[in-house]
Amino acid sequence: MSRPAADLPDPVALPLDRMVNAAMARLTAGVSPLALPSAYLDWGMHLAMAPGKQLELLRKAHRKMTRFGLYAAHCAAQGGHDGACIAPLEQDRRFSDPAWQSPPFNLIYQSFLLTQQWWHNATTGVRGVAPHHQAVVEFTTRQILDIFSPSNNLLLNPVALQQTINEHGMNLVRGLGNFIEDAQRSLLGRPPAGSEDFRVGETLAVTPGKVVLRNSLIELIQYAPTTDKVQAEPILIVPAWIMKYYILDLSAQNSLVKYLVDRGHTVFMISWKNPDYGDRDVGFDDYRRLGVMAALDAVSAICPQQKIHATGYCLGGTLLSVTAAAMARDGDDRLASMTMLAAQTDFSEAGELTLFIDENQVTFLEDMMWEQGFLDTKQMAGAFQILRSNDLIWSRIMKDYIAGERPPMNDLMAWNADQTRMPYRMHSEYLRRLFLDNDLAEGRFRVDGRPIALTDLRLPVFAVGTEHDHVAPWHSVFKIMRLTDTNVTFVLTSGGHNAGIVSEPGHPHRQYRLAHHDEHDAYIDPDRWLAETPTQTGSWWPAWADWLAAHSDGMVPPPPLGNAAAGYPALSAAPGEYVFVA
Repeated sequence: MSRPAADLPDPVALPLDRMVNAAMARLTAGVSPLALPSAYLDWGMHLAMAPGKQLELLRKAHRKMTRFGLYAAHCAAQGGHDGACIAPLEQDRRFSDPAWQSPPFNLIYQSFLLTQQWWHNATTGVRGVAPHHQAVVEFTTRQILDIFSPSNNLLLNPVALQQTINEHGMNLVRGLGNFIEDAQRSLLGRPPAGSEDFRVGETLAVTPGKVVLRNSLIELIQYAPTTDKVQAEPILIVPAWIMKYYILDLSAQNSLVKYLVDRGHTVFMISWKNPDYGDRDVGFDDYRRLGVMAALDAVSAICPQQKIHATGYCLGGTLLSVTAAAMARDGDDRLASMTMLAAQTDFSEAGELTLFIDENQVTFLEDMMWEQGFLDTKQMAGAFQILRSNDLIWSRIMKDYIAGERPPMNDLMAWNADQTRMPYRMHSEYLRRLFLDNDLAEGRFRVDGRPIALTDLRLPVFAVGTEHDHVAPWHSVFKIMRLTDTNVTFVLTSGGHNAGIVSEPGHPHRQYRLAHHDEHDAYIDPDRWLAETPTQTGSWWPAWADWLAAHSDGMVPPPPLGNAAAGYPALSAAPGEYVFVA
């Protein structure tokens, strides 16, 4: 029986709604205009109905004003003050210069920190507010306050003010030149100043190798051996599709690929195509089939009879875990081990990035991507910069435009400016199935129509988290310990999401913790793990290389670059073609 015409969906309604949202997204940089008002409305209405909380905030305000008044009186009586009525958070370095301890600047920054602390108390702990809304309100309020930080004001910042006096304002002249240059580069779509000194294939991504597979989604690079014999099992690296692969093959001194090759490993690397409008309907499963599975088939043909050490970085690790679980379910035993580098499998506590991900925001993003066919690089970069606004926005403004000083560009910064897009369908599926619904951790994620479970994995796992990761917090990465029934070696290394992974031997001030957990060991929570696991100095790379060797079958002659007879000829020299697609 056919449905009445009145019950059929209007073919115009949905496209019209999407067009309106997409047009609005151009004005809001992709942020839903309903996300913030709904969060603040939830917080404000519950705060209005909480007289106890209001009284508590009044008492806190009175105590802070009293503390500040006593502190100011001491400063006036002594002509200065050695102490402080409030100390910045450990990671807050804005007021670390001794000049901030001189009046009146000590009073200025102390009053700011007290205000910031009061607003934190005001935006948290309000009963009845949805946890997501509370996190959004607290985060957004903190970002607004940071705009008005005295460290960002020339007249209130003693360091910037003294430099301006000493240089008779020439720092501001240089800063204006820097601003004009950056504005021109942004309008013309050119990379940041200094990027010209770092060129892919010349100074970056120069480890020798050959492209041995090219399809509509990936190029697979096989790197040339540098040792007479190699470990029997090759390594396949799956980077995230939101980044160019060569973060793991930067300069010669900090290339993870070169380090592995020099340690006697055969290394394969996926280089993802930078999608455009024509790739709008490429989905998450296409990335699994045409990406990881196609690469595994090629590696198996070039290194026959050998199992494979699979390694995934960031979202590439999440994709790898999905692929490995599906392979385990289907009896495909080609993997010798799985390494996860700053990669999440449970997204229930995925850090401040989830502030940008709820039903409202995802729907808005979907409509924006529906129109343009992909998520643009600037939209992704903006979200990551906001997460670390003090380091990536305000400190840069003060250095570049007030101090007039250009920090020297390095290879990691040049790579970070070489961004990629994400297809509409794939990114929508990723956000909904993993971030919003957490299907992988909760056993609902389907591959080829059937659910997969990480508990099916029986191969050894090496997982790496980084201490200061704003993208994949290490507590979230640690959840692989609870989601699998296999041997897991977990490493927590110093640094952030990128710098913690690109942590070559000899890099100063690097340290890590490492512990092995057998499948029969009782689960321990991450905080207890942190307290019980000793710190080791240096890079975690040698520990991983030793772990790989311990899970290998010994040394064999190096395989050829490609296997033309099996359909995988050497097509071109590394770094291939896809890495150059802007």
